[in-house]
Amino acid sequence: MKRTALLQEVRKMRFEEAYGGWKRGRLTQEEAARLLGVCERTYRRYIDRYEEQGMEGLVDRRLGQISHRSAPVDEVIALADLYNHRYQGFTVKHFYSWYRRAHSGLRSYTWVKKTLQVKGLVPKGSRNGAHRKQRPRAPYIGMMLHQDGSKHEWVPGKLWDLIVTMDDASSEHYSMFFIDEEGTQSSFQGVNEVIDKHGVFASLYTDRGSHYWNTPEAGGRVDKGNLTQFGRSMRQVGIEMIPAYSPEARGRSERAFRTHQDRLVKELALAGITEMNEANAYIRDVYLPAFNDEFAVPPEESASMFVSWAGAPVQDILCEQYERTVGNDNCVKFDALTLQIPSDKYRFHYVKVKIRVHRYPNGTLAIFHGHRKLASFNSRGKEVSIIDKKAA
Repeated sequence: MKRTALLQEVRKMRFEEAYGGWKRGRLTQEEAARLLGVCERTYRRYIDRYEEQGMEGLVDRRLGQISHRSAPVDEVIALADLYNHRYQGFTVKHFYSWYRRAHSGLRSYTWVKKTLQVKGLVPKGSRNGAHRKQRPRAPYIGMMLHQDGSKHEWVPGKLWDLIVTMDDASSEHYSMFFIDEEGTQSSFQGVNEVIDKHGVFASLYTDRGSHYWNTPEAGGRVDKGNLTQFGRSMRQVGIEMIPAYSPEARGRSERAFRTHQDRLVKELALAGITEMNEANAYIRDVYLPAFNDEFAVPPEESASMFVSWAGAPVQDILCEQYERTVGNDNCVKFDALTLQIPSDKYRFHYVKVKIRVHRYPNGTLAIFHGHRKLASFNSRGKEVSIIDKKAA
């Protein structure tokens, strides 16, 4: 029995009790009305209808009638067909965002959810669960960012890593892209994209992956004095690194990845995308703006902790750096490549000089002597430009 009909039966039984008490003089009309939860005037109307028509006079005539606010049957069928034939498997919230964005839907989220549940297309969620308390967000944007990766079968038969760099204060995703394997270069790329668009931020919260931290004992504390290539670059730029010691500590980013694994897989399939370059373009142009519009929240404070970078080109810091000694032929051996240093106006040669080889996220290379860039190379070791070797 539906709740409204059940309440109707309860009201009828209570009226019989109140009416009997009033007729026998044990209750006044005011007390009988209070027993039914109505005013005296309404109770007197009940008496009149009961004495004229019996219990049928107390039946709410609206029961069984279709509400004038109900959606047309055709609209309900169209919504069910849309979900069943195009968005099957989407969560209600994910489907609702597409219903509003791509199909100009005007109904509320609650109506859409109840309609899909009544049709048996989505299950009702369980209310059971442990009480948890979230860690407070950082009050300012740029105060603390999260970076993490998630390996998943984003398209059929292919395991890619999704690298996300997001703000703790607002959950806005500043950088998001696929890569074959998470590592130092993907971390550099994510931070580089954030600094390029917004500026340098205060701190970065990460797991204890080997490209972020050196950890002497497995599962133990990180060694903040023995920096990785990524740690060295963060110190140079002035970004504090914060290690996480449990998955729960990264709960905000972990929950975001669960959403991506549910939504992004379905959207890539919906768009017929199977290649990484196309997938990254879809993230940049479609998915990421829509995700931020739906999930980003206003920060507690309006001020920003982002600051502009005024030093040497940040790309020359956010890269791997290795010290090498120049050979007698003015060449440098690096990663099975021979890098020839061209002649310049500052020195006759660089034989036996200590130099730095920079390897950038896109695989290109450069040779530096102090702050001066001596040459740039492609990933195969071929010089790509003769540059003016002035101090950076």
